[in-house]
Amino acid sequence: MLFYLFNYVLRPYFSPLNVFRYITVRTAFAGLTSLTVGLLLGPWLVKRLRALQIGQFIRDEGPESHQAKAGTPTMGGLLIVVSILFATILWADLLNPFVLLALASTLAFAAIGFADDYSKLARRRNLGLTGRSKILFQILTAFGVGTALMLLNASGIYSTELMMPFFKRVHPDLVFRPLLTHPLLWPVAFLPFLIFLVLVLVGSSNAVNLTDGLDGLAIGCTVVAAGALTVLTYITSHARFAEYLDIQHIPGVGELTIFCGAMVGAALSFLWYNAHPADIFMGDVGSLALGGAIGTVAVIIKQEILLLFIGGVFVIEALSVILQVASFKMTGRRIFRMAPIHHHFELIGWSESKIIVRFWIAAVVFALFALTTLKLR
Repeated sequence: MLFYLFNYVLRPYFSPLNVFRYITVRTAFAGLTSLTVGLLLGPWLVKRLRALQIGQFIRDEGPESHQAKAGTPTMGGLLIVVSILFATILWADLLNPFVLLALASTLAFAAIGFADDYSKLARRRNLGLTGRSKILFQILTAFGVGTALMLLNASGIYSTELMMPFFKRVHPDLVFRPLLTHPLLWPVAFLPFLIFLVLVLVGSSNAVNLTDGLDGLAIGCTVVAAGALTVLTYITSHARFAEYLDIQHIPGVGELTIFCGAMVGAALSFLWYNAHPADIFMGDVGSLALGGAIGTVAVIIKQEILLLFIGGVFVIEALSVILQVASFKMTGRRIFRMAPIHHHFELIGWSESKIIVRFWIAAVVFALFALTTLKLR
């Protein structure tokens, strides 16, 4: 909205508004806007959720120290989603298909999380949607994103080739190109791409969801991951930077930098209220939305593999659950005292604040390593 107002309506009459043509300026304003919206709406949302008695239910098998958190307002992810949406609408070019796709994906994953949170509240237990139904909805959302990217690929503005860290000239294509000569075989040709995309988006959304177990842990790691994606998105859209780093240049994703900046600001504003001891929890509506947004951006800018490093803490949390379940089913023994792994550290005596800060440090290290791989190829 402001993008069109400043750039097309007022700029001819007031030349200093020309500055709002620059993506970096609008990204900064988007971040500040989402931060301000989150900080201003936060106290109202906390009071409103408390008045509606929308509080967190703590699972019985969790650490005993978490029982004191029962009743803390949840579904605070609504604050994150609203802040991102508002800032992006104000400062981004809404005719850009990548921006629209990122917003649609975020809202779709947020809707799944909202349904899960609402189901928990209706049942008055820490049991929301069934695992199968939640995964099914996530897969359908991922297929929707994949379908949109297939259309963009047909238009020549998106590539299905993968960018491989550490390797300059290895760009495997996830589409069987020979089959594209027959329209009826398009679904088969794009099947590897769609399967890979489902793994990335569903994995990303659930990894953030699993990390959301301590005050400020998931949202702090999200700030770091979204910050790294902001840099990567801008570099991908910049012809000189992309050529220098030998990465795929995608001009249209420049506007997506504004979305990433809005995500950073929204995450920071939520961290203000979610820092230990938390006044509010994000719930699945926040964690699934953020995970979906991060995964969608990574897919669009062709950094799906690098996402393993950008979201290193999220990956470790998810792997700890996978390993724990696999070990218990195959051997009857547990690798960790409790999964996800942040609960393991709680049970061996680490304080909650120490775990959170150390995981944040790990997130920063992973993100910095991810950025350095751009030149280590």
